[in-house]
Amino acid sequence: MTTTMTTTMASTMTSTMTSTDSAARASQFGGRHAARLSEVPVLVAPSILSADFARLGDECRAALSAGGDLLHVDVMDGHFVPNLSMGPAICDSVHRALPDAALDVHLMVTDPAAYIEPFAKAGACHITFHAEVVQDPAPLVRRIRDLGMSAGIAVNPNTPADLLFPWLGSIDLALVMSVHPGFSGQSFIASVLPKVRALRERAGAGLRIQMDGGVSPESAPACRAHGCDLLVAASAIFGKRDYAAAIQSLRA
Repeated sequence: MTTTMTTTMASTMTSTMTSTDSAARASQFGGRHAARLSEVPVLVAPSILSADFARLGDECRAALSAGGDLLHVDVMDGHFVPNLSMGPAICDSVHRALPDAALDVHLMVTDPAAYIEPFAKAGACHITFHAEVVQDPAPLVRRIRDLGMSAGIAVNPNTPADLLFPWLGSIDLALVMSVHPGFSGQSFIASVLPKVRALRERAGAGLRIQMDGGVSPESAPACRAHGCDLLVAASAIFGKRDYAAAIQSLRA
Protein backbone atom coordinates (compact mmCIF):
# COMPACT_ATOMS: atom_id res chain seq x y z
CA MET A 1 0.00 0.00 0.00
CA THR A 2 1.42 3.40 -0.93
CA THR A 3 1.65 6.30 1.50
CA THR A 4 -0.77 8.28 -0.67
CA MET A 5 -3.35 5.49 -0.62
CA THR A 6 -3.00 5.03 3.13
CA THR A 7 -3.43 8.74 3.77
CA THR A 8 -6.44 8.96 1.45
CA MET A 9 -8.02 5.90 3.03
CA ALA A 10 -7.57 7.18 6.54
CA SER A 11 -9.05 10.55 5.59
CA THR A 12 -12.04 8.94 3.89
CA MET A 13 -12.73 6.61 6.81
CA THR A 14 -12.45 9.37 9.36
CA SER A 15 -15.11 11.34 7.53
CA THR A 16 -17.48 8.44 6.93
CA MET A 17 -17.26 6.44 10.14
CA THR A 18 -17.56 7.73 13.67
CA SER A 19 -14.32 7.76 15.63
CA THR A 20 -15.32 6.73 19.13
CA ASP A 21 -13.41 5.45 22.10
CA SER A 22 -13.60 2.29 24.18
CA ALA A 23 -17.04 2.55 25.72
CA ALA A 24 -18.89 3.63 22.58
CA ARG A 25 -20.53 0.25 22.01
CA ALA A 26 -20.15 -3.29 23.21
CA SER A 27 -18.91 -5.76 20.64
CA GLN A 28 -21.57 -7.99 19.15
CA PHE A 29 -18.98 -10.35 17.76
CA GLY A 30 -20.55 -13.54 16.47
CA GLY A 31 -23.91 -12.21 15.33
CA ARG A 32 -26.56 -14.72 16.41
CA HIS A 33 -23.92 -16.44 18.60
CA ALA A 34 -22.84 -13.20 20.32
CA ALA A 35 -24.45 -13.92 23.69
CA ARG A 36 -22.70 -17.28 24.04
CA LEU A 37 -19.32 -16.07 22.78
CA SER A 38 -19.37 -12.97 24.98
CA GLU A 39 -19.24 -15.21 28.07
CA VAL A 40 -15.76 -16.52 27.17
CA PRO A 41 -12.91 -14.17 28.15
CA VAL A 42 -10.41 -15.57 25.64
CA LEU A 43 -11.84 -17.34 22.62
CA VAL A 44 -9.98 -20.00 20.64
CA ALA A 45 -10.92 -20.45 16.98
CA PRO A 46 -9.55 -23.52 15.21
CA SER A 47 -8.79 -22.55 11.62
CA ILE A 48 -10.09 -25.19 9.26
CA LEU A 49 -7.40 -24.30 6.71
CA SER A 50 -5.22 -26.97 8.37
CA ALA A 51 -7.98 -29.55 8.79
CA ASP A 52 -8.10 -32.77 6.78
CA PHE A 53 -10.57 -31.81 4.03
CA ALA A 54 -11.31 -35.45 3.30
CA ARG A 55 -12.80 -35.60 6.82
CA LEU A 56 -13.79 -31.98 7.24
CA GLY A 57 -17.07 -32.47 9.09
CA ASP A 58 -15.51 -34.89 11.56
CA GLU A 59 -12.47 -32.63 12.02
CA CYS A 60 -14.62 -29.57 12.77
CA ARG A 61 -16.83 -31.52 15.16
CA ALA A 62 -13.78 -32.87 16.98
CA ALA A 63 -12.18 -29.43 17.32
CA LEU A 64 -15.35 -27.95 18.82
CA SER A 65 -15.89 -30.92 21.12
CA ALA A 66 -12.30 -30.50 22.30
CA GLY A 67 -12.97 -26.95 23.46
CA GLY A 68 -12.86 -24.75 20.38
CA ASP A 69 -15.30 -21.86 20.69
CA LEU A 70 -15.88 -21.20 16.99
CA LEU A 71 -14.44 -22.14 13.61
CA HIS A 72 -12.27 -19.79 11.56
CA VAL A 73 -12.71 -19.94 7.77
CA ASP A 74 -9.86 -18.46 5.72
CA VAL A 75 -10.95 -17.35 2.26
CA MET A 76 -8.23 -16.56 -0.29
CA ASP A 77 -8.69 -15.42 -3.86
CA GLY A 78 -5.20 -16.00 -5.34
CA HIS A 79 -4.94 -12.25 -5.96
CA PHE A 80 -4.81 -10.41 -2.64
CA VAL A 81 -2.80 -13.37 -1.33
CA PRO A 82 -0.78 -15.93 -3.34
CA ASN A 83 -3.06 -18.86 -2.67
CA LEU A 84 -6.56 -20.15 -3.32
CA SER A 85 -8.56 -21.70 -0.52
CA MET A 86 -12.24 -22.30 0.18
CA GLY A 87 -15.43 -20.58 -0.90
CA PRO A 88 -19.05 -20.39 0.27
CA ALA A 89 -19.72 -24.03 -0.63
CA ILE A 90 -17.29 -25.24 2.04
CA CYS A 91 -18.80 -22.87 4.58
CA ASP A 92 -22.28 -24.10 3.71
CA SER A 93 -21.23 -27.74 4.09
CA VAL A 94 -19.74 -27.08 7.53
CA HIS A 95 -22.85 -25.13 8.54
CA ARG A 96 -25.14 -27.97 7.48
CA ALA A 97 -23.01 -30.52 9.32
CA LEU A 98 -22.72 -28.32 12.44
CA PRO A 99 -25.64 -25.88 12.43
CA ASP A 100 -24.88 -24.62 15.96
CA ALA A 101 -21.25 -23.78 15.21
CA ALA A 102 -20.18 -20.14 14.94
CA LEU A 103 -18.41 -19.61 11.62
CA ASP A 104 -15.94 -16.71 11.53
CA VAL A 105 -15.07 -15.89 7.89
CA HIS A 106 -11.82 -14.04 7.13
CA LEU A 107 -11.88 -12.61 3.60
CA MET A 108 -8.34 -12.31 2.26
CA VAL A 109 -9.64 -11.08 -1.08
CA THR A 110 -9.37 -8.03 -3.30
CA ASP A 111 -13.14 -7.53 -3.63
CA PRO A 112 -14.78 -8.41 -0.30
CA ALA A 113 -18.12 -6.89 -1.29
CA ALA A 114 -18.66 -9.73 -3.76
CA TYR A 115 -18.47 -12.36 -1.02
CA ILE A 116 -20.56 -10.94 1.80
CA GLU A 117 -24.00 -12.16 0.73
CA PRO A 118 -22.81 -15.61 -0.46
CA PHE A 119 -21.16 -16.28 2.90
CA ALA A 120 -24.16 -14.96 4.80
CA LYS A 121 -26.33 -17.44 2.90
CA ALA A 122 -23.75 -20.16 3.65
CA GLY A 123 -24.18 -19.74 7.40
CA ALA A 124 -21.40 -17.35 8.43
CA CYS A 125 -22.04 -15.38 11.61
CA HIS A 126 -19.09 -13.01 11.26
CA ILE A 127 -17.09 -11.55 8.36
CA THR A 128 -13.73 -9.79 8.52
CA PHE A 129 -12.31 -7.97 5.49
CA HIS A 130 -8.95 -6.27 4.99
CA ALA A 131 -8.21 -2.58 5.46
CA GLU A 132 -5.69 -2.73 2.63
CA VAL A 133 -8.35 -3.21 -0.06
CA VAL A 134 -11.15 -0.87 1.06
CA GLN A 135 -11.06 2.92 1.06
CA ASP A 136 -14.50 3.39 2.65
CA PRO A 137 -15.53 0.47 4.88
CA ALA A 138 -18.85 1.94 5.99
CA PRO A 139 -21.00 0.36 3.23
CA LEU A 140 -19.43 -3.06 3.83
CA VAL A 141 -19.93 -2.87 7.58
CA ARG A 142 -23.57 -1.86 7.09
CA ARG A 143 -24.17 -4.67 4.58
CA ILE A 144 -22.62 -7.27 6.88
CA ARG A 145 -24.77 -6.09 9.78
CA ASP A 146 -27.92 -5.92 7.64
CA LEU A 147 -27.42 -9.62 6.88
CA GLY A 148 -27.33 -10.46 10.59
CA MET A 149 -23.59 -10.89 11.02
CA SER A 150 -20.94 -9.04 12.99
CA ALA A 151 -18.18 -7.14 11.19
CA GLY A 152 -14.42 -6.97 11.57
CA ILE A 153 -11.47 -5.40 9.81
CA ALA A 154 -7.99 -6.91 9.46
CA VAL A 155 -4.52 -5.46 8.99
CA ASN A 156 -1.47 -7.22 7.61
CA PRO A 157 1.84 -7.25 9.52
CA ASN A 158 3.19 -4.21 7.67
CA THR A 159 0.02 -2.12 8.01
CA PRO A 160 0.03 0.32 10.96
CA ALA A 161 -2.54 -0.08 13.71
CA ASP A 162 -3.61 3.55 13.53
CA LEU A 163 -5.29 2.84 10.21
CA LEU A 164 -7.96 1.08 12.27
CA PHE A 165 -8.42 3.79 14.89
CA PRO A 166 -11.27 5.64 13.13
CA TRP A 167 -13.29 2.40 12.94
CA LEU A 168 -12.96 1.00 16.43
CA GLY A 169 -16.30 2.31 17.64
CA SER A 170 -18.09 0.89 14.61
CA ILE A 171 -16.82 -2.68 14.31
CA ASP A 172 -16.99 -5.79 16.47
CA LEU A 173 -13.49 -7.16 15.89
CA ALA A 174 -10.03 -6.00 14.87
CA LEU A 175 -7.81 -8.69 13.38
CA VAL A 176 -4.03 -8.35 13.53
CA MET A 177 -2.22 -10.68 11.15
CA SER A 178 0.91 -12.13 12.74
CA VAL A 179 2.08 -13.77 9.50
CA HIS A 180 1.93 -12.60 5.92
CA PRO A 181 -1.40 -14.08 4.76
CA GLY A 182 -1.63 -16.92 2.31
CA PHE A 183 -0.42 -20.12 3.97
CA SER A 184 -0.76 -21.89 7.31
CA GLY A 185 2.23 -23.12 9.28
CA GLN A 186 4.26 -19.88 9.16
CA SER A 187 6.31 -18.54 12.06
CA PHE A 188 4.79 -15.94 14.37
CA ILE A 189 5.91 -12.33 13.74
CA ALA A 190 6.38 -10.93 17.25
CA SER A 191 6.89 -7.37 16.01
CA VAL A 192 3.10 -7.03 15.52
CA LEU A 193 2.41 -7.31 19.26
CA PRO A 194 2.67 -3.54 19.94
CA LYS A 195 -0.17 -3.05 17.44
CA VAL A 196 -2.39 -5.23 19.59
CA ARG A 197 -1.53 -3.20 22.68
CA ALA A 198 -2.20 0.06 20.82
CA LEU A 199 -5.60 -1.20 19.65
CA ARG A 200 -6.55 -2.43 23.12
CA GLU A 201 -5.54 0.86 24.74
CA ARG A 202 -7.57 2.77 22.18
CA ALA A 203 -10.62 0.48 22.13
CA GLY A 204 -10.81 -0.68 25.74
CA ALA A 205 -12.58 -3.90 26.66
CA GLY A 206 -15.54 -3.53 24.29
CA LEU A 207 -13.81 -4.85 21.18
CA ARG A 208 -12.62 -8.34 20.32
CA ILE A 209 -9.01 -8.33 19.10
CA GLN A 210 -8.04 -11.38 17.10
CA MET A 211 -4.55 -12.69 16.36
CA ASP A 212 -4.15 -14.89 13.31
CA GLY A 213 -0.97 -16.55 12.14
CA GLY A 214 1.65 -18.66 13.87
CA VAL A 215 -0.30 -18.71 17.14
CA SER A 216 1.06 -21.52 19.31
CA PRO A 217 1.53 -22.34 23.00
CA GLU A 218 4.80 -20.39 22.79
CA SER A 219 3.32 -17.20 21.28
CA ALA A 220 -0.16 -17.26 22.84
CA PRO A 221 0.86 -15.87 26.28
CA ALA A 222 2.37 -12.76 24.67
CA CYS A 223 -0.74 -12.33 22.51
CA ARG A 224 -2.97 -12.41 25.56
CA ALA A 225 -0.66 -10.15 27.57
CA HIS A 226 -0.81 -7.48 24.86
CA GLY A 227 -4.62 -7.52 24.79
CA CYS A 228 -5.65 -10.20 22.32
CA ASP A 229 -8.80 -12.09 23.35
CA LEU A 230 -9.43 -14.23 20.27
CA LEU A 231 -6.71 -16.65 19.17
CA VAL A 232 -6.86 -18.31 15.75
CA ALA A 233 -4.82 -21.47 15.42
CA ALA A 234 -4.55 -23.82 12.46
CA SER A 235 -1.66 -26.29 12.54
CA ALA A 236 -1.21 -25.71 16.29
CA ILE A 237 -4.54 -27.53 16.71
CA PHE A 238 -5.19 -29.64 13.62
CA GLY A 239 -1.53 -30.66 13.44
CA LYS A 240 -1.72 -32.30 16.86
CA ARG A 241 -3.16 -35.64 17.89
CA ASP A 242 -4.80 -34.30 21.05
CA TYR A 243 -6.99 -31.34 20.07
CA ALA A 244 -8.19 -30.74 23.62
CA ALA A 245 -4.64 -30.47 24.98
CA ALA A 246 -3.67 -28.20 22.10
CA ILE A 247 -6.59 -25.84 22.70
CA GLN A 248 -6.03 -25.78 26.45
CA SER A 249 -2.37 -24.93 25.92
CA LEU A 250 -3.41 -21.78 24.04
CA ARG A 251 -5.55 -20.61 26.98
CA ALA A 252 -2.97 -21.46 29.69
